[in-house]
This record gives sequence, structure tokens and C-alpha cells, in this order.
Amino acid sequence: MPARLKQRLLTFLRRWGNLNRRLWSSLCSVPSVPPGRQILGSYKTFARFVHHRLPRGLYARSLLIIIMPMLLLQAVIATVFMERHWQMVTERLSAAVTGDIAAIIDLIESTGPDTYDDIIRIAREDMNLRVAIEPDGQLPPPLPKPFFGLLDQVLAQQISERIGRPFFIDTVGNSRLVEIRIKLDKGILRVFARRSMTYASNTHIFILWMVGTSLVLIGIATLFLRGQIRPILSLTRAAENFGKGQRSTAPFTPRGAVEIRRAGLAFVLMRERIERQIEQRTTMLNGVSHDLRTILTRFKLQLALLDSSPEIEALNEDVEEMQSMLQGYIDFARGDGEETSDTVSLGALMERQQEDFELHGKILNYTIEGDDEIEVRPNAFARLVGNLASNARRYANRLDVTVRHERKWVTIIFDDDGPGIPAERREDVFKPFLRLDDARNLDSSGTGLGLAIARDLARSHGGNVTLDDSPLGGLRAVIAIPV
Repeated sequence: MPARLKQRLLTFLRRWGNLNRRLWSSLCSVPSVPPGRQILGSYKTFARFVHHRLPRGLYARSLLIIIMPMLLLQAVIATVFMERHWQMVTERLSAAVTGDIAAIIDLIESTGPDTYDDIIRIAREDMNLRVAIEPDGQLPPPLPKPFFGLLDQVLAQQISERIGRPFFIDTVGNSRLVEIRIKLDKGILRVFARRSMTYASNTHIFILWMVGTSLVLIGIATLFLRGQIRPILSLTRAAENFGKGQRSTAPFTPRGAVEIRRAGLAFVLMRERIERQIEQRTTMLNGVSHDLRTILTRFKLQLALLDSSPEIEALNEDVEEMQSMLQGYIDFARGDGEETSDTVSLGALMERQQEDFELHGKILNYTIEGDDEIEVRPNAFARLVGNLASNARRYANRLDVTVRHERKWVTIIFDDDGPGIPAERREDVFKPFLRLDDARNLDSSGTGLGLAIARDLARSHGGNVTLDDSPLGGLRAVIAIPV
């Protein structure tokens, strides 16, 4: 071997060895995953894939729980029982026809041509077979087998076992007949048999009965499921209306299965306890406010009887401040929870706020996208919008309001050019009685309840109030309420 070729071969083997070592070290460095963890990961991936593609509704899932086992059962019956039954019946029918053909072949070979007419007559009358003898005939080339060729397979097997001669089968040419050609010593025997004599052709009756019965059962199950799902939907609507502070015109009554009735009864009792608690609180606050207002009125009357002086004016201001604070506390605690829902015009509400801004020499612009009317508690909703608008009017010169009435939500965006609130304190301002030193809700006559009342009113409608930065440089307040 030349030295140059030997050197190249050694270099190639050295590089190949280095490559194998690096590949083996990289494979060994990969941490091995236990088989159990691999199976669990595959199951979780498959479960997530199925979960995102299954229907989300209880009605549709319940139907799947009923329909899927039924379909699986029918598939098992059709593939196992029906396949065996079909094949067994076809084998027996094909064996009977093959036996008749074998008997005809024996008669042909044991007799002469002068008896062919009698053999054809016997085959036609006693065996229901149409027979023809062709002395100079030849077998045609075999035909391609159909995709589901049970009859071809079984009949060919029976002819091979019982007759053992070259043959030709045509089960496709005439759908009602089966043609069989057998190679004899004296020619070709052509046999035409009805397909029903060699094939289990009545199996579709069982399939029709099975499918028809399944459809009837699915229809009955659908009706029963609708009766069970309807109370759940009624309970859901009642809970949503109660969460939004709306009272339905039709009273909710628990119906359906025992478990659904128990859930509905628990909801009714919970709603009654909450309403009773709100009523008791409102009654107590009304009594307290009446007593305190009586005392404040007495103070104002006594101060009015005294001579005017700077001290008396200061006391009058203190009394007015106390009355304003008392009203704020009562408004916050009451929350207008007992008010019924009604239709409110968003345009009319925004026009009132715009007029209020004009009286104070400030600017309010508003746009409404979507329907102008909304179903809410009128007084509570007006207080909610009025609190945020007056808060912006107090600290800003311009306020832009955007109202979007969509299919499921009403969003009202307040953008002002005021000083704003630091991002780290925006959640703190919703706490009751909190007053920030350098924030926008600092007011000598305020109580620190404006934004707290606003969020409480929004949540009583099932929504919320959030704060963010405004494109105008001030604060953005967003009201989002479901409809």
C-alpha cells in the first residue's frame, strides 16, 4: 500500500473514532427520562389536545357521554359479531352452491353429451342454477378482486377445496348474479347463480334495526337531558342576575333532579339571607341617619338663633361638613342594593354630565359606540358615572369619555388631563376613608369614599372600576359592566 494512501486511511479512521466518541458522550450526557414519566407526559399532552377540542357546554358533553359509548358498542358489534356471522353464513351458502356444482360435474363426466339437456334441466329445476356447457370454451383472465371481497375469497376457497379444477369467478359484472366457470376435460362449464344463494345479503336489515334503535334512544336521551339541563340554566341565570343586582320578572323555583334542587334551594336561601342582611343594614342606617340628622338640625337651629360672628360661621361650616360626611357614609354603606333594574339612556346621562362641566367652565367630550340603552339600576349607575366624572371635574380641566356598548359588556373610559395618581397608589385609593396627601382625591370636605363608592357600585352590577394612565397626561378610569 502506498504511504500516502496509508496516511489518508489512518487520518480518516482517527477522525471517525473522534466523531463516534463525541456522539457517544453527547448521548450519555442527555438525562434519561423514566418510562413512567414519559407515559404521564404523553397522557397530559393528549388530554390537553382533547380538552381544547371537546365542546364546553354541559348539554353537549352529556350527549357525548351517551352517544360515544353507543357508537363504540355498535362498532364492536359490527366488526366482531357481524363479521363472524356474515362470514359463517356466506361460507355455508357458498359450500351448498359448490356442492351442487360438484354434483353437476360428476354427472357430466359420468355421462355422454346426449344427457346434457337433462343435466341442464335438473340444475335449473332442482338446484336453481343456470348451467351451460361450452365444449370449445376457454377460461378468461382473472378479474381484479373488489376491495371488500368476502364472497370472492370464500367462494374461491370452496371451489378449490371441493372441486379442485381451474375456475373463473365474476361477482361484479351482474350485481344480482354470480358467474362461475369451471375448466372440464370436455370443455367449460358455465354456472349462473343468484347472489342470495352464495352470499348473506340480508345483513343490512340488522344494521338498519340497530341504527334505527340507536337514533330513537338518542332522541329520548336528548329529551331527558334537555329536561335536566334546563333547571341548571335557570339557576345560572338567577345567579348571574343576582350578581348583577338585577331582579328577574319570573321567580326562580328549584326544579330537576334531587342534586339540582338542593343546589337551587341553597341558592334561594343564600339570596334571602343576603337580602335580609342588606335590608336590616339599610333600616339601621336609615334610623341612625335620622337620629343624627335630627341632632344636626337642632345644632343648625340653635346656631341660627345666635348672633352672627366668625365663630358662629365656623360652627355652621363644621355642621355642614358633618352632614356631608354623614351622607357619604350612608351612601357607601347603602349602595342602592335594593333598587330594581330599568332601561337607562347613555346619551342622556352623558349630556347631564356635560352640562355640569359647562356650569363649572370645563370641557367634557363623549362618544358612544353601539346601542344607546342599557339595562341597569338607574340611580346606582348614575351615581357611579357621576362620581368618576365629578372626581375628574374637581382636578382636571378636560375630560374625554368613550362609551362602548358591546354584545356582552359596557365599557366606559374616562380620560382627563389632571395630575393623576401614582401607579403604586392606584389600588389604595379604592380603600374606604383613605385620603392621599398629594393625590387627586384630597379634599378638605371629603371623606375618602368617592372611588370606594364607585367600585362598590360597579361590583354590585357584576363589573369593576380600574385606573390607568391617560393619553391626555392625567388619569384613566375604566368602568366595565356585563350586560
